[in-house]
Amino acid sequence: MNDYLKEKWLHISILNLSIVALLGVIMRYKIGFEFPYFDQKHIQHAHSHFAFTGWIAHTLFVLLVLFLNEQKSTLILNKYKSIILGNLICAYGMLFSFAMQGYGAISIFFSTLSILIAYLFGLFFWRDLKQIGQHPSKLWFKASILFYAASSLGTFALAYMMITKHLPQNLYLASVYYYLHFQYNGFFFFSCVGLFISQMYRFIPKLEYVSKIFWLFAISCVPTYFLSTLWMKMPLWLYIIVVIGAFMQLIGWVKFIQLLRTHLVQIKTAIKPIWQKFFLLLALAVTIKLLLQLGSVIPSLSKLAFGFRPIVIAYLHLVLLAIISFFLIIYIYCFSALSTFKYTIGAITIFVFGIFFNEFILLIQGVGAFTYTLIPYANESLLIAALVMFLSIISLIYIHMRK
Repeated sequence: MNDYLKEKWLHISILNLSIVALLGVIMRYKIGFEFPYFDQKHIQHAHSHFAFTGWIAHTLFVLLVLFLNEQKSTLILNKYKSIILGNLICAYGMLFSFAMQGYGAISIFFSTLSILIAYLFGLFFWRDLKQIGQHPSKLWFKASILFYAASSLGTFALAYMMITKHLPQNLYLASVYYYLHFQYNGFFFFSCVGLFISQMYRFIPKLEYVSKIFWLFAISCVPTYFLSTLWMKMPLWLYIIVVIGAFMQLIGWVKFIQLLRTHLVQIKTAIKPIWQKFFLLLALAVTIKLLLQLGSVIPSLSKLAFGFRPIVIAYLHLVLLAIISFFLIIYIYCFSALSTFKYTIGAITIFVFGIFFNEFILLIQGVGAFTYTLIPYANESLLIAALVMFLSIISLIYIHMRK
């Protein structure tokens, strides 16, 4: 994959992120003001499906192929071009079909096809991983592929319920959270950690205990799904396993931070100060996420949190925006997958501000929901946050177009 092709695919990533942000602006505007065009639920489905497929999955596919290319340039990588293009076609198909009709024949077709294309990517990628030598990222990448396959079962369950019009509330929610969990905490998280480790391995040849950290996260990923379903009745033995899984994740994260601290000199030498600050913010966001997950093992607290929509939205955006999207943006520019220009850092900084401002308002709104207190200008503030993120991504596109 030559530099031109690499930049072309990643420029499409940034373009797709701007579309995700635009849909966010439309939804926020419709909540606070009159906007008769488009159904809010349909836009929400288009927003989420395009964010997952057109922004995150597309970007991860490209970065994973770049990893293969760096490890062994003799691999035949042309086959991935068709897969990435097919994934993009499905992403745009879902974008328009979900926006126009919500769950329907066309949107379900593109959704199902995107899963089959991801299976094909996973099959090729798994085979090509075997052709490279020992590398600490391989375990993380293999796990990410397996967790994607696991998450797709939730999608098939949802599609079946939509087609048959049989939507039991508990089963519907369990399927939604199943899909989200193994996407967020499985495919997305393990791919991102694997990519980060691949860069650390370039200037830290010995990364001790990475495999032990991997197993802490991998084993705990399955039982921690049930943190999302504590509102359902479960046996005591399963609850105990869920609690152990939540602690295992936190222990794995602490060990990962300790590992990085032992190589702090090399990291500071290899990574510029501004990117170090961004990664520190990212680490803070991951820490908050894991602490929230640990806190949710208390059933009464979990039921309370899942009973208030602002809390759920705040958590989902914490993972999708403040962790996964934030990581992909800084990874792409920090490790020179895309060139940085004079105002690139400024645009990314504004985007990060928009993310954390959005989380702050959602947090206040969620706390207010506990006491049924209406927060003044909350919707207007969330609209401003959405506009800040959208305009900052447009600025990134404009900077690259000028150069």
